[in-house]
Amino acid sequence: MRPVPAHPFSLTDDTSAAPARAGSALPLDILHEVFGYSAFRGQQAAIVEHVTEGRDALVLMPTGGGKSLCYQVPAIARHRQGRGVTVVVSPLIALMHDQVGALEEVGVHAAFLNSTLSLEDTQRIEREMMSGRLVMLYAAPERVTNLRFQAQLASLHERGLLSLFAIDEAHCVSQWGHDFREDYLQLSVLHERFPDVPRLALTATADDQTRADMIERLQLQDARVFISSFDRPNIRYTLVEKDNPRQQLLRFIRDEHPGDAGIVYCQSRRKVEETATWLSDQGVPALPYHAGLDAGVRQRHQDRFLREEGLVMVATVAFGMGIDKPDVRFVAHLDLPKNIEGYYQETGRAGRDGGEADAWLTYGLADVVNQRRMIDESPATDEFKRIQRGKLDALLALAEAHDCRRVRLLSYFGEDSAPCGNCDNCLRPPATWDGTEAARKMLSCIYRFWQHGQQRFGAGHLIDVLRGKQTDKVRQYGHESLSTYGVGADLSENQWRAVLRQLVALGHVVAEGEFNTLALTASARAVLKGDVQLTLREAADAPRRSKTTRVGGKPAAAADLSGDALERFNALKAWRGGVAREHNLPAYIVFNDATLADMARVAPQTLGELATISGVGAKKLEAYGDQILIVLNS
Repeated sequence: MRPVPAHPFSLTDDTSAAPARAGSALPLDILHEVFGYSAFRGQQAAIVEHVTEGRDALVLMPTGGGKSLCYQVPAIARHRQGRGVTVVVSPLIALMHDQVGALEEVGVHAAFLNSTLSLEDTQRIEREMMSGRLVMLYAAPERVTNLRFQAQLASLHERGLLSLFAIDEAHCVSQWGHDFREDYLQLSVLHERFPDVPRLALTATADDQTRADMIERLQLQDARVFISSFDRPNIRYTLVEKDNPRQQLLRFIRDEHPGDAGIVYCQSRRKVEETATWLSDQGVPALPYHAGLDAGVRQRHQDRFLREEGLVMVATVAFGMGIDKPDVRFVAHLDLPKNIEGYYQETGRAGRDGGEADAWLTYGLADVVNQRRMIDESPATDEFKRIQRGKLDALLALAEAHDCRRVRLLSYFGEDSAPCGNCDNCLRPPATWDGTEAARKMLSCIYRFWQHGQQRFGAGHLIDVLRGKQTDKVRQYGHESLSTYGVGADLSENQWRAVLRQLVALGHVVAEGEFNTLALTASARAVLKGDVQLTLREAADAPRRSKTTRVGGKPAAAADLSGDALERFNALKAWRGGVAREHNLPAYIVFNDATLADMARVAPQTLGELATISGVGAKKLEAYGDQILIVLNS
């Protein structure tokens, strides 16, 4: 566990109002001076101005879009105006650690309060908060809403030192979202107790329903809503049918991402452990991560993933929210997620640096059946189940789509787009066929089972009857006498499984009970009568492509470097690694690859020239400038 960063000033019990900090309070000046960037991106400028002026906002911005700057810059600006502390509500300890470490690196006084701290450290940070000298304090929702902390906030507020509330991962407040956390429900107390303190809620993922829930539960009805494009054009989406999924995953990693950092999501803890072990045995360095592991083991694995290159993390959804590692080149799913929000959030952890990345998923009929069963067997209300089924149906429609994946994905979030040319369906349009008659045969056979003996059967027996196979089960139930026996001998077992999977995805068939027996839904009647024509996709392997995210093992940001520039880049990376180890930080927090590549490309000779490189702020220039010039000229 990384220790709390040392602070550059003494800590006392003085709680008098601190004077405004030196430096410009203009957001653009802060962006350049502190973070080393010359201009805001997209809607950042409008959001920062709005929040700095003390107004509420709800921000929806994709992962990697720069959400953190939307509250960090206003926090610094308002602190320099003498307005005191910004409280950042964050659900994850790992995210707090990395955010605070990154802020301290650029000279912004920040801290976190969580369960990893000793009583002495907690009291020390609380004194800093109460003094008003702290710019940002990160805390979990359960701490922010407890009575003791609320009393401290009230004291700050009375003295005019409570500047801003930033609620990160705000979708956690919604029961319709994919990461619902009950502690977030209590955050409405912030508006009730401190109505004049501005609030900024941020998330990377929220459909219309989740968005409305966030506004209501956080009492943001008067907040301005900023919605950025959800498009991540650098991510290539590929969804393939399961056919020995482990081997499919291994081929994908070996063919497209050898030596790259990636995340593999599995549904169960057991599958996580087994997959991580198997990948390691195949020569792919992999670590497991799930909630059942000892907390110390989870932290060690996460720290290794953030600090080392080329590791693959095999995980449940317990891993990932708030992970800022920029050079994750792929996210793979070995099981179907619950909904599009979860899928989008998880795939968004790839390619945060803007380099090409892959979102790869393999799924099968069992995934569809299992997800439906988990919804049906949950203790939730009928209304909740209905909405969750609708969300799953939207994901299945994406998986079975014949057209552009990105168009469908963005459409789910209410965004219009054109075919992207960078998903599997665009790159190699899938073959389709008129599956109406095959579907009618399958639906009719399910109906005949019930008509014959008022019994239901699973997929294997259904396909055996359609293909006319003589099995003990066929003879036991007399199903060779059915009119549908053998009517599907022209299709293979895999083809019939594909038909069934798509009928389930389309909602014409459901799998019920412990043994996943099949039943018809009301919509199956129109198909049986021939009123509906079904165009189904044929099974096809995902296209292989030549790797372009790395050239000769180089990070994406350095793809165009060669000769002396590449040597300078490698020397800078080695220097950065040493600094990161010394400070116990992930390397990208010291400087990201894009900044190092610019240094290597430009080869600045003076501190003034180095200061023009994007990502080099005043504090980092002071701390590392001379060392960097030595590395560049050695």
